[in-house]
Amino acid sequence: MAAHIGSSAPVSTSRSDGPVFPPVSLSAEAAPFTPLAADSWRLGGSSPDVETQFSRCAAKLRALRADSSQLREQLNLLLDQLLSENYNKTLEPNINIRPEDMCSVLKHVSSLVPLSQEHLVIKLCQLVHHLLNQLKVIMDERTLGVLLNYTVGALKVCSTWTHSDVLLALSTIVYGNGTQCHQHLRELLGEDGVLLRYSSPSQPNVELRRVALTCMANICLRIPGQAPLDDQYRSVSFRVFLKSVHSPKPPDTDELFYCTVIQAALKGLQCCLSGGKWKFVGEDLGSILAALKRLMFQGTPGVNVEWPSVLYPTPLPQYEGIPAPKPADTPQSSEPPKDAAGSGKISGNKKRKSRGKEKKASSEESRVDDEEDVGCETVPSPQKGGGREGGRGEGESSSKASGPSLYPSWKKSSSDSEFSDPEGSAQSKLRLYNGRIRQGALHCLLAVVKGLEKRTLYGYWSSLIPDTPIGGPPPLTLITIILKDPSPKVRACALQVLSAILDGSRQFLAVAEDTGAPRKSYTPFSFVLAAAVRELHRALTLALLAETSHQTLTQVIKCLAHLVANAPYHRLRPGLLSPLWKQMRPYVRHRDVNVRVSVLTLYGALVTTRAPLPEIQLLLRQPESAGAGSFTPQDSVLSWRQRDGEATPPTPVNPPQRGSQAHSPHALRTPEELDSAPPWLLQLCMSLVTQPRDDQSDGEGAGAAGGSAALEPSPVRLEALQVMSYLVRGYFSLAQACLSEIGQVSARCLGETEPSVQLHGAKLLEELGMVIIQQYRAENNMPESSRVPMSQVVLFWSDVLSGPLNAALQSEQHPTLQTSACDTLSSILPQAFAQLPDKTQMMCITVLLGLTYSENYLVKTAAVRALGVYILFPCLREDVMFVADTANTILAALDDRSPNVRAKAAWSLGNLTDALIVNMECVGVDFQEELSDMLLLKMLQSATRASADKDRVKSNAVRALGNLLHFLRESQLTRSAFQRPLEDAVLALVKTVQSEATMKVRWNACYALGNAFRNPALPLDSAPWASDAFSSLCNVVSSCKNFKVRIKSAAALAIPADRGCYGDSERFGCVWRSLVKALENSEDTNDFFEYRYSDSLRLTLSHALLHLLGVSRSQDMPALEASLAGDEGRSIKEHLIKYLRAEKGGGGGGGEGAEGEKEAGGDSVTPQQRIEGLQQNLVRLKELEAEGEGREEEERSKETVLDFLEDLLQICKEP
Repeated sequence: MAAHIGSSAPVSTSRSDGPVFPPVSLSAEAAPFTPLAADSWRLGGSSPDVETQFSRCAAKLRALRADSSQLREQLNLLLDQLLSENYNKTLEPNINIRPEDMCSVLKHVSSLVPLSQEHLVIKLCQLVHHLLNQLKVIMDERTLGVLLNYTVGALKVCSTWTHSDVLLALSTIVYGNGTQCHQHLRELLGEDGVLLRYSSPSQPNVELRRVALTCMANICLRIPGQAPLDDQYRSVSFRVFLKSVHSPKPPDTDELFYCTVIQAALKGLQCCLSGGKWKFVGEDLGSILAALKRLMFQGTPGVNVEWPSVLYPTPLPQYEGIPAPKPADTPQSSEPPKDAAGSGKISGNKKRKSRGKEKKASSEESRVDDEEDVGCETVPSPQKGGGREGGRGEGESSSKASGPSLYPSWKKSSSDSEFSDPEGSAQSKLRLYNGRIRQGALHCLLAVVKGLEKRTLYGYWSSLIPDTPIGGPPPLTLITIILKDPSPKVRACALQVLSAILDGSRQFLAVAEDTGAPRKSYTPFSFVLAAAVRELHRALTLALLAETSHQTLTQVIKCLAHLVANAPYHRLRPGLLSPLWKQMRPYVRHRDVNVRVSVLTLYGALVTTRAPLPEIQLLLRQPESAGAGSFTPQDSVLSWRQRDGEATPPTPVNPPQRGSQAHSPHALRTPEELDSAPPWLLQLCMSLVTQPRDDQSDGEGAGAAGGSAALEPSPVRLEALQVMSYLVRGYFSLAQACLSEIGQVSARCLGETEPSVQLHGAKLLEELGMVIIQQYRAENNMPESSRVPMSQVVLFWSDVLSGPLNAALQSEQHPTLQTSACDTLSSILPQAFAQLPDKTQMMCITVLLGLTYSENYLVKTAAVRALGVYILFPCLREDVMFVADTANTILAALDDRSPNVRAKAAWSLGNLTDALIVNMECVGVDFQEELSDMLLLKMLQSATRASADKDRVKSNAVRALGNLLHFLRESQLTRSAFQRPLEDAVLALVKTVQSEATMKVRWNACYALGNAFRNPALPLDSAPWASDAFSSLCNVVSSCKNFKVRIKSAAALAIPADRGCYGDSERFGCVWRSLVKALENSEDTNDFFEYRYSDSLRLTLSHALLHLLGVSRSQDMPALEASLAGDEGRSIKEHLIKYLRAEKGGGGGGGEGAEGEKEAGGDSVTPQQRIEGLQQNLVRLKELEAEGEGREEEERSKETVLDFLEDLLQICKEP
């Protein structure tokens, strides 16, 4: 150690921070030469002087030759001069030293300094670190190779006392270049590699150990876009880092030095976990979580627990063991009551409020607090996050309660700040280093959370997130850090980890429920999860009230947004969201932009969670001044908007002044007025988007040259528009009174120049159009009085289409905006479109047809999709010219090279053929005759080709094929031009049914075959492809694992209305046996998700069997008798009885049963009608007369079938 310091003496004379390594951690990211005061580094020099000095020294170095007699003295002098300069671009951003000049100097000097001159080797290594670290130069491949060879050679040849500086240079060289160092990785990280030896916990030299760990971390570091380090070396490094964080501090090691070792190990762990997919082996996950959980509380006052070495996944809380309290601790532990977290927090708030007044009164103290955040930011969080508990004396630990009842010491006194000790004592440095350790541990934990599968992470939920404490000391979790840690940076990191855990946890939290009465015998897991959700609400609400750092406050609100977005509030007792809703109102006026944006994000989560939620509906109905008493403790600081405004709430046309919305007195309103008044949140968002800021005191942009006030910053306006979209989507019944005002806001946004604002305005219009369409859908059964009046809808779209939406549709420089504008056009209510002026309708159609030729695939996709929507409009689908133009456009898009365009074109073609079927049924033959035969042929051929495309294209292509085969007339089917395309189309459907495509594609193909069977002109009895069609359906209905595919195939087999369609007796018998076999196997599945469709499958199969009985002939009787006699017949009878007695939609299958019966033609049939149909079939069968040679056998079989049906009928007639 002494030798190391001595060798750095020439450099140390020009520094203000003393030796190289303490107290600043040296690494490729850190700035070890950063001074305490900027002026102390400027030795006479501005950036031109630094560049001149570097150029002069570089020229002299390049002039040196290895055979010079004074080489050593000159090298020593020039290296000292280069090391004495400050090249830090943070302080001197104008420094302009070319990377090639620096690389040239380093390569040349490395050829001049022999490895035998160890003092010069040290200075060269210090220069390498100094230049690369401060100039942030990316080396070329040759320089990287030269410096790597030199430093690795120095580690082999030079004495051990030089290795600390050599490793420091090596760590800077390999930073982000780990994959390019493959030639030396075996020497460094292989068995008995130098880095493994020096990073071992048994290494007595702490500085060597720290630098070796830093070097390993920089090798594992992955720069975005690079390939990850080889798994072999990454795994070796991971083991070393994990062993380091678990190893105890050697007894003779200074605590500050050892903190830097843990920081380096934590940085290495984070690099390993973030460097690509990581698979934990054995107990690795539990081991690293245990280590990180211990280090999360490193140096936290009052923590004195026995930490487990491994955390195990468990659904139950895992509490840390607490040692027996010392006698001296007993009197003092009663000061902060363990079970009075709320009162303790209030006490802390009082202290903090008084502190806030001091900060307001003293600008100097406020400046010191601001420097705390800045100082933390200059330290890279992954580098500066190491340390270990144990540096506190007995006196300090005994002054705290022995249990983890952590009182928020950071709120007790402002002198406890990390940077509040001007003398830089060891105790304040230890607090600083411990804070960096906690921060680094949380960064590692964040990497673990992001890299784990959610189902694996949930096993450790109770170790990281508490539920409601039931007596005893509270567990140490992330919430403890969020509420108690003295460092705002650490609290922010803990909130980021908690947000990552909550993000995507909806499926896990979905089982939480506490609406029922609690059980006394045991606590269900659903109740435990509900308690955890409530505890998170309580803790984050306390953090919201207590937080003073703007950055951390933003993280608190974001974390609440993640919680709200994933928790199942419809299964929890009401009352969680109301306090949060009211508590957030004052923060809309916060001075910090990021806080305001996060508040709007939280409101967006509140109005989207399980919308419409009754509790949120009540909150939206409250008048704007309700909850005026919700006043945050920071109001004296952050209430920068005016509070004394208008006494009466303004009308929706003029959004309210935001400054008056939380404290203005309000007039009493009747319940009718409250119901018709727009929601406060909607008014707020409209004013945030359109109204200028009430106050410019936060300095976020000045007003215009004419003195006009500036609008809110763009992030605030965009988030407000997003919340408006959420409100429209989930709570339109409350917002529809402001339909015209919302349209004006959207139009204003479309008329602005910022593309992001225009895009959000178009999205808002699209949401409006979609919810209006939902209101007018017949299945919603919405009363006429609750809908937006049709006249108002027509007026709304007339204004929109005559406004700036046209400019957005033609904005070729912003294709994303064009795409959104096309989506807006497709959201027009069909009934309203029919009442628009003809020129407006023509404009919409012309623009969409033109945009399908756009070079941008996003625009083309949206335009093709919009045409697929328009083709179903009643006022357009009967227009043969529009149908033809749309068909030709869609067919051209089906050949596009973009799969997205082809997928939407196939979807639109499916819609177009749906419209053809509707026209065939409503208009009749006239429409069929007007449509060109050649166009139909082209559609049939294009759909056949598309059925061989990707699955997302194929699923709609087969739907179009089914419709086209249903639509074609006999005169077309008999033409020679249609013969081959017809066969190809049917065989394409057969191939798709039997393929290994996705189930959606296969059931669409089954549905398409059934649709084709509806066409009486298809020669099912004679065509060679008919046998393949029936065989494929018979095979699928009895053997496919997916029940929905079997339902579609059974429904298709029941569609042909004439016995001749089923072919000869052999094919008819094959169909019958397949259906019987499918009925017997209708419960054979190991997949629960399929089992829920079994009732629907049995209903559809039963309907198909009765349909076959209804069309059967005398020659089919032997095949029917073989199934209906004996045990098999009794089983079939039981299923048919259930079907005949089933109500509409059938049994336990729910909607799926209705769907199956609808396709089979029996959705609206009552049990009585089914029985009447069975009676008619019985009469028809009795009248059948056998013919031919096997007449006696047919008659005997017919009697068996008749007995079966009569018995079935008699049972069904019984009450």
